[in-house]
Amino acid sequence: MDTRVTNKKEQVIVAEELLAHLKGHQGLTRRTIAAFPEDKLFNYSIGGMRTFAEMIQELLGIAAPGIKEIATGKPAELQENFDHQNKKQNLLNAWDKASAEIEEYWPQIKPERFSETIKSFGQYEGKVWENIFYFIDNEIHHRGQGYVYLRSLGVEPPAFWER
Repeated sequence: MDTRVTNKKEQVIVAEELLAHLKGHQGLTRRTIAAFPEDKLFNYSIGGMRTFAEMIQELLGIAAPGIKEIATGKPAELQENFDHQNKKQNLLNAWDKASAEIEEYWPQIKPERFSETIKSFGQYEGKVWENIFYFIDNEIHHRGQGYVYLRSLGVEPPAFWER
């Protein structure tokens, strides 16, 4: 058994693979938004939870602005509301725009940046990779709530493994 100590870190995943993972979740969340009956997207909730449209607005306020902040180093303001006019297509358009922004800014993140400590939105301190994992975890959490809503409405949600 080799007992030498090294300072090398083993890389488990590269930036492009992490982006592909993030994009897979984004595609699945988009299909979840699309599965909602339009009126229920904006006015249906269970147990005092927010509507799925409100949850989506939160997600739109986090991932793309957060990735842009990481890439540029310029502080982002956390904004979780916009005028979607209670139209599903407006949410889907905003989702597509956010996905395009992530694609645009992701290549600007230097590899060494992933291990740097930042304060996302001027509030949330952690390593860049931890913040990105939070963006993904938060999306999974809210998409799960959306799945509960869809099932309670008699709508089959998209297969979660199809990313």
